Amino acid sequence: MFIDCVIIKAVAGDGGNGCRSFRREAFVPRGGPDGGDGGRGGDIVFEVDRNVSDLSRLKFAPLLKGKHGGHGRGGGKHGRSAPEVVVKIPPGTVVYRLPDATETGESGDQGLGGRPDPERDGLPVVTDLVEEGRRFVLCRGGKGGRGNARFKSATNRAPTEFESGGEGQAGRFFLELKMIADVGLVGFPNAGKSTLLRAISAARPKVAPYPFTTLEPHLGIVEMGETWQRYTVADVPGLVEGAHRGVGLGHEFLRHIERCRTLLFVLDVAGSEGRDAGDDFRQLREELKRHGRGLAEKAFMVVANKMDLPSAEAGLKAFRRRHRCRVMPVSSERGDGIEPLKEELGRWVRDAGSRDGKRLEI
Repeated sequence: MFIDCVIIKAVAGDGGNGCRSFRREAFVPRGGPDGGDGGRGGDIVFEVDRNVSDLSRLKFAPLLKGKHGGHGRGGGKHGRSAPEVVVKIPPGTVVYRLPDATETGESGDQGLGGRPDPERDGLPVVTDLVEEGRRFVLCRGGKGGRGNARFKSATNRAPTEFESGGEGQAGRFFLELKMIADVGLVGFPNAGKSTLLRAISAARPKVAPYPFTTLEPHLGIVEMGETWQRYTVADVPGLVEGAHRGVGLGHEFLRHIERCRTLLFVLDVAGSEGRDAGDDFRQLREELKRHGRGLAEKAFMVVANKMDLPSAEAGLKAFRRRHRCRVMPVSSERGDGIEPLKEELGRWVRDAGSRDGKRLEI
């Protein structure tokens, strides 16, 4: 099961208490204070690991709790600091802070009463974890309290005061995974996106002759042997009209192409599903525009798929009459046009930063 959104609660450990103690030994008058300090509580730490693919670990263990620091003891013995709790998360994870239940006036740990929408609910971003190996302290453990030996001075030779350990930080957070890929495949169900991903990379998403065979995002790596270039391609479930309102499956995964440098519209120009490629392209652009978050402004390319079918040539001519953009005709099933597409995508990925919002020149 692919999990890309979770609500968690994190509680760092409290610091240990300082100790109030005086040295007591035979034949040692006025031994003085010897209370040790408490240890620091355990931190809650996120670490980006590319070998982790989703947030399923946190889905089934949503409470992250650090251990408390050890208390100080007599004889100048300090308490042991608690170890940090390190949680591996995939690159591209955005962490939002959720309001406490007391702030929302709701009971329980769900707070907002369902799955949050960061944009709608105005959730503040705590951090955006992208770089491999990056560590982020989500909640810091409490500081250990000082023992009475720390308060000894020339005017206070027998202090009795000591400090209690500080409380560890705690909070509720919403984690949202947004895949990091260079190219995002966009298209209606059965347009051939999964077959195309298989043809250009070593990824093996499920392929079947019925809609919505892709139920979770897939990531493929394309390698160009001559130039040693590598880029990543993300395949998300097919969109349908009204996806921006939550219709179908694509709305749930549109976030995974928000980080893509360029988009690849995959169209069935043969009309094998009784659809018109020109209408599909218009609807896809409209859905991305309504979803917002910069998707409509991204650089894009168009691929005319299923060119091995008899009606594909006529469908391609009809599409070119309606939309003035360069189209890359391919047959993912037979492999026709795949190598030129990979080369063009490689060039397009390199230049995408300066071409946002533009289509491939004719």
